[in-house]
Amino acid sequence: MNAVAEFDTDAPSFQLPPMVQEIRDMTRRIVRDELMPLEQQYLASDWATYGAAMENLKGVFDKKIVDRLVSISKDTGLWNMTVPEEHGGTGMGLLAQIVVSEELHYCAVPFPMASVPNILYESTGDQIERFLRPVIAGDKTACFAQTEANAGSDPGGMMQTRATRTEGGWLINGTKMWISNAMSSDIIQVQAVTDAEKRQRGGITMFIVEKGAQGLHIEESGIRTWLGSRSAQYVVHFDNVFVPDGNVLGAVGNGFRLGQRWLTIHDRLLRAPQALGRMQRSLDMSVEWSKQRVTFGKPLSERQAIQWRLVDMHVDIEALRALTYAAAARGDRGEDVRNEASLVKFTAGEWGARTLDHAIQIHGAMGEALELPLTVFYRLLRHMQIGGGTTEMQKMLIARQLLK
Repeated sequence: MNAVAEFDTDAPSFQLPPMVQEIRDMTRRIVRDELMPLEQQYLASDWATYGAAMENLKGVFDKKIVDRLVSISKDTGLWNMTVPEEHGGTGMGLLAQIVVSEELHYCAVPFPMASVPNILYESTGDQIERFLRPVIAGDKTACFAQTEANAGSDPGGMMQTRATRTEGGWLINGTKMWISNAMSSDIIQVQAVTDAEKRQRGGITMFIVEKGAQGLHIEESGIRTWLGSRSAQYVVHFDNVFVPDGNVLGAVGNGFRLGQRWLTIHDRLLRAPQALGRMQRSLDMSVEWSKQRVTFGKPLSERQAIQWRLVDMHVDIEALRALTYAAAARGDRGEDVRNEASLVKFTAGEWGARTLDHAIQIHGAMGEALELPLTVFYRLLRHMQIGGGTTEMQKMLIARQLLK
């Protein structure tokens, strides 16, 4: 289902296609009616952090509330809106995904949807029944393991995790670090070097390692970060973990390309709407606060210093939204958007953090209050300057394209 064909980035002005507008408006109502009333309870918990939506929801709310949100998601079609039609989804394009994601991230409370890494659609044969369909249904969860302690920004050149041939499959040895949601995942999509000479040029393969595999060890304590008291980042060890040939995802030697596809869409381009939702919420809150907060006989909204901060926030939001929509439209047309994803990722992290910084400053002491979502939003947006490829890495990629 292509809901983006009418989107023309060359036009002097544009509107979202009617179908996308309808989905956006529906999602906005769900956020206001269902998620916003739950936000205070969520912020008061120690689950208001970076992590998997379903795990966080179950950690805070009783089963009745979680089941209701899942039911709403499935009844409205939001649950599988990103799933291709051949796998039972609606097959909405990137633009629709981005618009919906922005609306959902207006609130701190996560919304349950099918969380399918795009590379899992490379599944063939019985992999579809064993892995892909259970993840689509929400019966299983998946995570992606590429990063290592000394191979963050240069995984192709520095990756040490190895997979060696053995009878009927492969033996994986090595350690991965900063693996999001590893502890709660049923399957881990692991990149390992299978040809040390070729590396990223045909020497890295993607494997599916199942939870409970012999030799697989996840450090339970996780990696403590300022994103929240509950860690969603883990160190994962592979000690002669046997992976059958049937658990190779895609072709042998093609794993690095698959990883780059995941990074381009999930860890770069789709971070922008997460930033936009939080930025828009912070601006709306700041506008309202500046009108009602009176100091020295005047509301803050009448002070030029505050007005200029609000304008800066508004400009960053509008500019980032335009960049993101344009990148999504190109992606929906089948174009290579790796460069656009780097640009969007870079600006989302930089502009997102400074927008939240403005919002917290405008709110003064209340900006630091944990009953408001601003500090949670700030931590998550500041993290965008590191997670998924640092700001500096994105600049290098953009410069490489400029200089060719």
